[in-house]
Parts: sequence; structure tokens; C-alpha cells
Amino acid sequence: MEMPLIPVLAGMETEGVALDPNALVEFSAQLEKEITVVEAAVYEAAGMKFNISSPKQLGEVFFDILKIDPKAKKTKTGQYATGEDILSKLADKHPAVQMVLEYRGLVKLKNTYVDTLPSMIKPRTGRIHTSYQQAVAATGRLSSNNPNLQNIPIRTERGKEVRKAFVARNANYILVSADYSQIELRIIAEFSKDESMLNAFRHGIDIHTSTASKVYNVPLDQVTSEMRRNAKMVNFGIIYGISAFGLSQRLNIPRKEAATIIENYFREFPTIKSYMDGSIESARKNGYVETILGRKRYLRDINSANAVVRGFAERNAINAPIQGSAADMIKVAMINIHQTLVDLNLKSKMILQVHDELVFDVAIEELEIIKPIIREKMVNAIQMKVPIEVEIGAGKNWLEAH
Repeated sequence: MEMPLIPVLAGMETEGVALDPNALVEFSAQLEKEITVVEAAVYEAAGMKFNISSPKQLGEVFFDILKIDPKAKKTKTGQYATGEDILSKLADKHPAVQMVLEYRGLVKLKNTYVDTLPSMIKPRTGRIHTSYQQAVAATGRLSSNNPNLQNIPIRTERGKEVRKAFVARNANYILVSADYSQIELRIIAEFSKDESMLNAFRHGIDIHTSTASKVYNVPLDQVTSEMRRNAKMVNFGIIYGISAFGLSQRLNIPRKEAATIIENYFREFPTIKSYMDGSIESARKNGYVETILGRKRYLRDINSANAVVRGFAERNAINAPIQGSAADMIKVAMINIHQTLVDLNLKSKMILQVHDELVFDVAIEELEIIKPIIREKMVNAIQMKVPIEVEIGAGKNWLEAH
């Protein structure tokens, strides 16, 4: 699979993607204003001015002066730890904490993407050319750098604005985005053969609503948005071996309540629990786990005497076959789509791969030819019992297409 993928990736890197630098210049100015507003709000909430970007000053203000956390931890250098994970847990303790997190998000977005992307346009082609790596992510997923497309934030409204700057090559072309829908959950259903999950996917029932209905023991039509949100977190958290403590942190609920949700989940989906235990057992015996196409992930620490180290390996034993199989699928799909585009001598090109999504620069007259090809090759990349769904959209820019 990896060798036939090389010319596909080389083609995508050479092709590159068009960028609208003006859109980013405007967005940068807008972010600058927002950063100034949030900065002023932090000073007001904290009751003083300081350098928000200095972890040392931030730690002193938050923990020595405002005393937000009496048990605040220090790093080896003797200053307070102020990483995102630390501050996220303290977000409800003082209004300045959430504001600092927002400030950091805006600054990172501006510095890492909005101000940097225009400088990455190659003068010769007028396009951005990322580099894909096949052998960096241990799970088998592709990674990219210069720019790192996998990290463009897409969950926030402001993050989505960055995608707006990725555009079709000219007025005769349109961007098409094709995205596997909930592929990792479908792969769990396939591997565990859990009837409840398979049933929901077969009948097109929203999987998070279906899970909430079972976990909270209420009919589908009585599932509230909060129940669904909690169930969604459990569904995705299970893939990463989430603990009651981890779930309570993410949902901001008491640990006991989180433990009950996980308990109910495993009671309702016993085959998923068996699958997870089986993955760990297999890793203990063999020293590795495998994806659907046989990619091995070696786990040296699976039998470690250190519970923390062993726990990390156990979570990887559950997660790696799922993430890795999703990677196998999209890679096979990419090879098959690329070959079809070449065979049919089409002008349209595959230009980006991000997580479970492929992006194409499509000649408008080829749009109706290419959409069924993409869907068919993605859905049938690897034969499974669980129905595979692909969402396809088109637009002048990546945000519109997605």
C-alpha cells in the first residue's frame, strides 16, 4: 500500500493548492483587533498589566497574586506550570483564565497560519506545496509539514476562516471535499461486531443519540442535547481508553457521574468492552497490534511494571488498530482515485489529504463525473459489513466545500 502511494503523494505535493492571500491579510487585521480586546479584558479581570505571553509572569499573577490554585505545580525551572491542560482545568475558577486561553488561541492562529501561509506561496507556481510523510505517525496516518495541514483548527469559527483562504485554481474550477463520516466509530463497530452499533449505522440512526438512548435508558425521541453531547464524548473517548477522571474533566461533571456513564456504556455495549480487553490481551501476548491490512504497531511497554507506562501502551493497543485502519482505508482510496483520474485523463486533481478528508481541484465540467468516482472508491476501499458513508461538498473555497 505504501509504495503505490508514493507517486500519488508526489503528484499532490507538486500540484499544490491555490491560496487567496488577501483574505488572510484581512483576517489578520481582524484577529489583531480581537487580540487587543481580549488583552484589555485580561488586564481588567486580573486587575493589573503584565506580559500574557510570558509563562513566568502569567504564573506569578495567577498563582502568587490572584491565588487561583493554592496547589499550583511548578516546573523543574522553578516557575509555575501554565500549559493549556493546566489552565483548562482552572477555567471556571477565575474569569481571567478563560480569557488567557482565548488570547493564546488567537495569537497561535495568527502567528502559525494567518501570517505565515502567504509567505509559503511558491513564486514559480503561485501555490502552496505541503510535504506529506508516510513514516512519521506511528498509527500509519499521513502527516504533513510546511505547512502542517493536519493542525489547522477546524472546530472553532475563527479556525474555519483559515480554510476560506484555500481556493480553486481559477473561475473554471471548484474545490470538492470528500470526508469519511464517523469512520473510527464505524471501524469499532466492524471490529467488535457490536449489534447495537451496527444496527444504528445500518438504519442511519445518529450514533451519538443512539448511544445516549442506551446509556441513559430513555427512548430515542427523549434524548436531550446534553445527553447526546455526553454520549458523543464517551463514544470518541472510548477509542482513546478514556477514564472516569478524564471524562469528568472533559464534560465538567463529578467523577462519580462520569464513572456511572462509562459503566452504563459498557453494560449496554458489552462486545466493545470484550473487543478492547481482547486488543490488550493480544498485545500482551504478541508485543504488537495490527490494523485491518496488517500494519503492526509494536508496544514495548505493554507488560511494563510501571502502571502509568503500561496504561499508555494499553490505550495504544485499543486505539492504534482503529486509527491505523482508518489510515489504511483512506490510503487505498487515494491510490484508486488517483489511478482512475489518470485512466480517464481528467483535468481534475486530488490536492489535499487531512485526517479523514480528501480535497480535489475539479474542473467544473468534470464535477458530475468525478463525484461518483470519489464516493465509490472511498466507500469500497476496504470491504466491511458496516455501511461506510462519505460526505461530499463543493465550493469556491475549502470552507464552502467542507
